[in-house]
Amino acid sequence: MEIGKLPNHLLEEIVFKNIKNKRKEVLMGAAIGEDNAIIDFGDEICAISTDPITGTTKHIGKLAVYISCNDVSSSGAEPIGVLLTILAPPHTTEKDIETIMTDAGEASKELNVEIIGGHTEITDAVNRIVVSSTVIGKQKKEKMIDSKKVKVGDKILMTKYAGIEGTTILAKELREYLIGKLGKDKLEEARSLYKHISVMKEGIICGKVGVNYMHDITEGGVLGAIWEAAAAIGKGVKVYEDLIPMKEVTREISKILNIDPYRLISSGSMLIIAKKEKVSLLKEKLSEEGIEVTEIGEVIEEGIYLQKKDGLAEIAPPSSDELYKALSIKE
Repeated sequence: MEIGKLPNHLLEEIVFKNIKNKRKEVLMGAAIGEDNAIIDFGDEICAISTDPITGTTKHIGKLAVYISCNDVSSSGAEPIGVLLTILAPPHTTEKDIETIMTDAGEASKELNVEIIGGHTEITDAVNRIVVSSTVIGKQKKEKMIDSKKVKVGDKILMTKYAGIEGTTILAKELREYLIGKLGKDKLEEARSLYKHISVMKEGIICGKVGVNYMHDITEGGVLGAIWEAAAAIGKGVKVYEDLIPMKEVTREISKILNIDPYRLISSGSMLIIAKKEKVSLLKEKLSEEGIEVTEIGEVIEEGIYLQKKDGLAEIAPPSSDELYKALSIKE
């Protein structure tokens, strides 16, 4: 099988179909294009998400906290607590574990979440450190985002830039390969995108303003997230390639490594679907926090399309992220 998260058709065929038991307290369970489970707690809901960090060995403590908090934020919820599971191979040192926890501690303080538990184990079942995080958040039920409210004509927006996480990972993991082709300054710019990897602020802002759908853009990149969003809302989408914001350094790295930047893991960017009349307010509120947001398309009756300069193309389902293709250069 290909490296990366399981393709959506296999999730449907061999994972979701085996989830047999349902409970009335679960308002949102496992589904394509939904980042969290949502549990009913009376006047409030509990948003829960879990994710492993497998595509890099650098700063994985911080990434583990950021990424799962991003998912919870896509429900408009406030992340409260995080549980970390660390699986480390036998050659791991005490210093390695300390570094992970130092990074995780810094990230949790920055995002105002508490590390409330987890599990740490040395095992020969892995050949490098794997960190998996589970984040729990809360939100007033009346503010709960409902993708069923999405209508034809609603606008599709995204914050920041495509390929943020992928760009910074590649700049760190392939430094020696890229520095001669890219130059020290541009490589440092790529590495510095790391500071934009949280979408917690935009998630909470969008939750307060009131949007109909959010999706943290992770594996599969912008186009993967667009496809998953269409699956979640049960409608068509059309986005415009020339409107998708992207840093020039991301384009350059993608060209050097011969990968598609629109299919590159993009944690740090939030996909948003909102009513047309709310777009101006969203832009205003996000701008007040220094968060760039771009309108890139709209919801249509059916079909999942990318408008390119040379015509209209159908967006294919996400497959293995371009990150893994690029990292194979190390092998």
